[in-house]
Order: sequence, then structure tokens, then C-alpha cells
Amino acid sequence: MRRSLLVLALGAATALPLAASAQGAAWPTKPIRLLVGFPGGSTPDIAARAIAEPLSRALGQPVVVDNRAGASGNIAADLVAKASDDHTIGIVINGNLTSSKMLYPKLPYDPAKDFAYLSLIATAPLVLVAQNSLPSGTAFFDAARKAGDTWSYGSVGVGSVGHLGTELLKSKVPGMKAVHVPYQGNPQVVTDLIGNQIQFALIPPGIALPQIRAGKLKAIGLTSGRSLLAPEIPPLADAGVKDLALEVWVALLGPAKLSTVAQARITKELAVIMKAPEVRQKLFEQGWQAVGTSPEGMQLRVKEEAAIMSRIIQSQGIKLQ
Repeated sequence: MRRSLLVLALGAATALPLAASAQGAAWPTKPIRLLVGFPGGSTPDIAARAIAEPLSRALGQPVVVDNRAGASGNIAADLVAKASDDHTIGIVINGNLTSSKMLYPKLPYDPAKDFAYLSLIATAPLVLVAQNSLPSGTAFFDAARKAGDTWSYGSVGVGSVGHLGTELLKSKVPGMKAVHVPYQGNPQVVTDLIGNQIQFALIPPGIALPQIRAGKLKAIGLTSGRSLLAPEIPPLADAGVKDLALEVWVALLGPAKLSTVAQARITKELAVIMKAPEVRQKLFEQGWQAVGTSPEGMQLRVKEEAAIMSRIIQSQGIKLQ
């Protein structure tokens, strides 16, 4: 009897620290910092703000968007990689995880090792747009082949998705040799397209559609299948460009040392948030298709796209000046 009482007493005593430990594992315990590597009003910023409020409600703590623009998002990505407070996460774009390592020899973070992947947030195809005077469909690519390097295309800079995506497109259209012209932003690309200074460009639907619907630019096709974001535009496959699947996307991640408790909680809440009609509508109105993936799904997407971008960068000898 005394032995049984002793065992019970020891068991109760042992349980106390375990209970205290479980309570201490509660997360979050303070506001969450959501880093964005682009300025307010940019597409990554819009995506961040679309999830910040519902994530704050779900977690019971403020989610504060912190814009740290610069180096195509790599400054903010590096801050996330080095965060150690267990309450810092970040929004990144394709290039931060799929091409930056090859383009920036001194990139301060390793996309494959320094992050805890959480989920894709939103995706969008790119739209191949051209001067109104140019033909549509397969005739556009026939004209591009004949023009050789007398044609040029615009993008928001060397190594951008628009740049690498167009080089990928060229690799699938033998004889297409248009020359790259880098710009500071898509508004400048659109201005020169309308002004007939360049012949074509790959740009996001949120930027392309107003110009197309106003009759200022011609849509050649989407770098994906049919999309609800631009239902009137056919995929480039209809113009004879096969096996081209390219999207721009934004994703949520944390530092590799983010606690498993935090990772599990965020991914659980995001799975619900990304299905919410108000979140999906908010993103849709800004030219994004809301998505939600498992960490494993995001990791696979990054791995596959990194391999494609690596081949393009190497084969074309693309380097940042």
C-alpha cells in the first residue's frame, strides 16, 4: 500500500514539470513579424496583407507586415533566414528560392537549407503581350523567327521571372532570337511596348489585362493552361509552344530554426485561411489565384522550378552585371 502511494506521488511529481513544459510550448507568445522584400503596394505586399489579418485572428496575436525592400527580395529573405526569435516569417517570390543562388555568387542564404517552407500563397501565369501591329497565334512566332535579333523584349531586370521565362520560351521556339532589354519596372515595359520601342514581353495578368482590354496591347497567350484570371486568353500551347508551364508565385516561409510547434500551427491555420472566400476574392482582384500547399508540396515546386531555371541560366550564360 505504501509502495503504491509512493509510486503515485512520484508520478504526480514527474507530471508537474511535463505539464509546465506543455504550457511553455504554447505559440505564439508575442506579435508575429511578416517580412516582405518589396515596397508597399507591390504584388508580394498585397499577398502578405491579404493573409496578415486572418492569420492574426487565428493565432491570437498581431501579424505585423514589415517591408524591407531591396535586392529583388533577397534582403528580406536573408533577414528571415537569420531570425532566431521564433516569431519571424516572410513572403518571398520565385526568384528568391529558384534562381537567386545561381545569379548572386555571394548570396548570404542557402534557399535549400536556411528556411522552413510553409506554403505557397498565390500564383499567376504570365501573359505574352505584343505590339498591336504584330500578328497573333502561330503567325507571331513565325514573325519572331524571321525577325531574328532585330526584335527585342522587355522585363523588370536580369534574372527576373520575365527575363528567365522569355529565355525559356525562346528555347522552345527554335530560331527565336529576340534581345533582352531590362527595365526598372513593368510600367516602363508597358510604356515602351505601347510606344513600339520593344516588340513583346511576359508580364503578370494584373498588369497586362487593363492594357489588352483597352486595345493598347495584343495578347499572344498564357504561360500555363487556361486561367480564371484571364479566361479570354488562350494558353501558348494553342500557338504551338509545347511543354511550357511557368507561373509567378508568392510563398510563406520561416527560418530553418522555426520551432516545429510554430510550423505546425501556421500551416494548420493557413490551410483554412487560403480557402476563405474573402481571402481568395481579395487576391483574385489583384491578379492572383489563391493556393495553399503543404510544406512538402512547396518544397517540390521549388525543387522542380530551380532545376529549370538553372538550365536556362547556364545554357544562356546569364549573369548579373
